Amino acid sequence: MKKRHLSFWDIWNMSFGFLGIQFGFALQNANVSRIFETLGARVEDIPILWIAAPITGLIIQPIIGHLSDKTWNRFGRRRPYFMIGAVFTTLALFIMPNSPALWVAAGMLWIMDASINISMEPFRAFVGDNLPTEQRTMGFAMQSFFIGTGAVVASLLPYILTNWFGVSNTAAEGTIPLSVKLSFYIGGVVLFGAILYTVLTTKEYSPEELAAFEEEKEKTTGIKKVVATPVTSSHFFRQGAYWGLAGLVATLLILYFRLEAQLLIVSGLLLAFGIILIVSGMITAPGKHPNGLVGIMNDLLHMPKTMGQLAVVQFFSWLAFYAMWIYTTPAVTQHIYGTTDSSSELYNQGANWVGVLFAVYNGVSAISAFLLPLLAKQIGRKATHAIALAVGGIAFVSFFFIHDPNLLLIPMIGVGFAWGSILSMPYAILTGALPADKMGTYMGIFNFFIVIPQILAASILGFITKDLFGGQVIYTMILAGCSLVIGALSVFIVQDRDDVYSLKTSKRNKRI
Repeated sequence: MKKRHLSFWDIWNMSFGFLGIQFGFALQNANVSRIFETLGARVEDIPILWIAAPITGLIIQPIIGHLSDKTWNRFGRRRPYFMIGAVFTTLALFIMPNSPALWVAAGMLWIMDASINISMEPFRAFVGDNLPTEQRTMGFAMQSFFIGTGAVVASLLPYILTNWFGVSNTAAEGTIPLSVKLSFYIGGVVLFGAILYTVLTTKEYSPEELAAFEEEKEKTTGIKKVVATPVTSSHFFRQGAYWGLAGLVATLLILYFRLEAQLLIVSGLLLAFGIILIVSGMITAPGKHPNGLVGIMNDLLHMPKTMGQLAVVQFFSWLAFYAMWIYTTPAVTQHIYGTTDSSSELYNQGANWVGVLFAVYNGVSAISAFLLPLLAKQIGRKATHAIALAVGGIAFVSFFFIHDPNLLLIPMIGVGFAWGSILSMPYAILTGALPADKMGTYMGIFNFFIVIPQILAASILGFITKDLFGGQVIYTMILAGCSLVIGALSVFIVQDRDDVYSLKTSKRNKRI
């Protein structure tokens, strides 16, 4: 028994909801800092307000993944979560630009991030559930296409409304401009409509069917699915003590040497993780199958080997891109435009150009979604991803050697190629190593390796840029490029189990 091959339009339909999800994310990324500043936030406080995004993903995604694995009703397995997240995200998009105070806007950011994560996490597992092995690369690539498309349109929406339709881009002090408000309203409608379209045009396999597919795959490959052995209370206590002690020591060192306060976020997370493991040990019932918090922690400690290998790749990949999102504007304005005066016309000219550069890389990532599966079919997913990350790393480093702003469009093509691969290839590789009954849980846990490097970057890159690089932001971009190259090299330690499956299936078909 094998999953049926889906047509191009079937894959299009099941991925279309990501257009709406990315619309919400892109509007948030492009405008939330602007909303915070308008409502009175100081520039130095904005990073702390933004910490909502990675922290929320860290908490919400594994919980939603675990719950969606256990869900099955007449509405499906993953689709109920698509709609729940869509409803609350749409409400947050409508309310945020009308926030009467900063604390309301900050609260809406938390709600928006939590709601987007409720919809987004099951979408990753949705591809693993519905597509056969040989189509998963196309499935995640299609998601990458909609992510890129949504990011380009949503990022440019205030500009389009102002310059094409004459909508006001300014407002009284403490008031959000109409162009931003309308952009959020349009984003809410697009998000809800896109997710509703996917819910209405797709079906899901039942848990019994998924179990039968898993059994057939085991017979074909001879590779047994990953089964997490329940962790004992003593093991939880021991691991919790290690992580908790590491967090406590790191916290004391940061306080003693009076290091940057942002570093306490990292040490605090280590300490919190240790406490969670200890709590898991306290509520572990002997002889009972782990569930809830204990189940998630148990699965984390017994993650598939491929997932642990991909975690290394993800760490260096997302560290690099988070650095790019934070520092491209100051790097370009300082190194190429020669100014650090944020009130000057030259600075704002450079900042506007960075917006164009970001639109270019997102556009390229959307186009590469159709090229990556073709390349992966010829040379394999690992080689494809390694090449993409290496090209992206070289593109980052090339910023140092470019002095004409127009020439920056060239490296952004490479950045877009790398971004398109980051959004698709790791997931295509990962799903082959995950048991069908825990696809959502492990996809949620896999998100740890996306948000942890972001939190780390937010905590240490400021210190590195200021104290090690003397405020020369262009060197931070070079560091980000080197991180991508390390990520490219680390791809080769990854075991892609689907390669084995595809090879054996191909041989069997030839014999037939």
